[in-house]
Amino acid sequence: MQLDAPVAFDFTLRLRCTRDALTPRSPLLAAALAPDGDTPPKTIAFIDDGVHRAHPGLPDRLAAALPEDITLSRPPIITPGGEQAKNDPAILDVALRHIHDAGLCRRSCVLAIGGGAALDVVGFAAATAHRGVRLVRMPTTTLAQADSGVGVKNGVNRFNKKNYLGVFAPPTAVINDESFLTTLTDADWTSGFSEAVKVALVKDSAFFNEINENADAIRARDLDAATPVIRRSAQLHFEHIALGGDPFELSAARPLDFGHWSAHKLEQMTGYELSHGHAVAIGVAIDAIYSEKTGALESAEPILDCLRRLGFTLTHPALADADTILEGLEEFREHLGGRLTVSMLRAIGEGFDIHEIDENAMREAITALMPDA
Repeated sequence: MQLDAPVAFDFTLRLRCTRDALTPRSPLLAAALAPDGDTPPKTIAFIDDGVHRAHPGLPDRLAAALPEDITLSRPPIITPGGEQAKNDPAILDVALRHIHDAGLCRRSCVLAIGGGAALDVVGFAAATAHRGVRLVRMPTTTLAQADSGVGVKNGVNRFNKKNYLGVFAPPTAVINDESFLTTLTDADWTSGFSEAVKVALVKDSAFFNEINENADAIRARDLDAATPVIRRSAQLHFEHIALGGDPFELSAARPLDFGHWSAHKLEQMTGYELSHGHAVAIGVAIDAIYSEKTGALESAEPILDCLRRLGFTLTHPALADADTILEGLEEFREHLGGRLTVSMLRAIGEGFDIHEIDENAMREAITALMPDA
């Protein structure tokens, strides 16, 4: 007997962009926790410790924002954030223990409030407990709101490899609350705009022009300039995942990973001292220069200038070790599966895939960003 049948996956991905979402008895939060009129679920909340320090009254605001028919099964759990949280198995185990001890089931809900790393750890715990407890994300950084918090991936680092353990598990809802962005450090503020530049470069030249024209105002933390960029980046990521036909990355093409093969390796090489967003800025610069050196792109300079004006430093001592950086190509291939597929640029707003790398040209691209180049 031989049986074949397509498996349909019916799921509504919800993204809401707003400001001050945690108003008393917030209808937005009620709809996220119990969508489509479902029975109000048993719920627990995790809050990134950095967000908790920056917003010390957040647990009380959250309690007041919950609808009357939903109460937290326990006080909000303060969980470590930052990339190191994804490196420590104990932090994942603590999250799983809280989900277990609260008696959550698949109809229950985990609310995660924090930066991308905290969302990854809590999301991975939720996705693996009972093979999947519902998850609502509230990203609190520019990076998470513009990219990672919007997607369907949850992962932690193991064996010194980025996101080696992970699952594709869509959140029930994502709420981007821009009021959280006002307390970010300058470095964390800047970080998310590398992902906005990345998605603009491979998908939307007009969006890149918008970022470029407003780069100085964005760096100065002008919310009127920055908010539309964060929202458009989130929209492009959301549409690629929800409407692009490949939400779980079964095909070879990975346009949203432009610049990431070297970025992930640079994070590893620096012990994650180099943040993801800043590593992506360098990775985007490397691949833009490579695209120029191999004759695909007319000039990488407008891209490098935009990134620098946004506040990114496009160099790092780790760039001196090109051999180790190039090892990232094989790790990238292994992580994604199949043959090597890397996105490059034919023009701003037009990405295309290649399957082989000219190592000499790539070394030159890496070297071009070294301090004494």
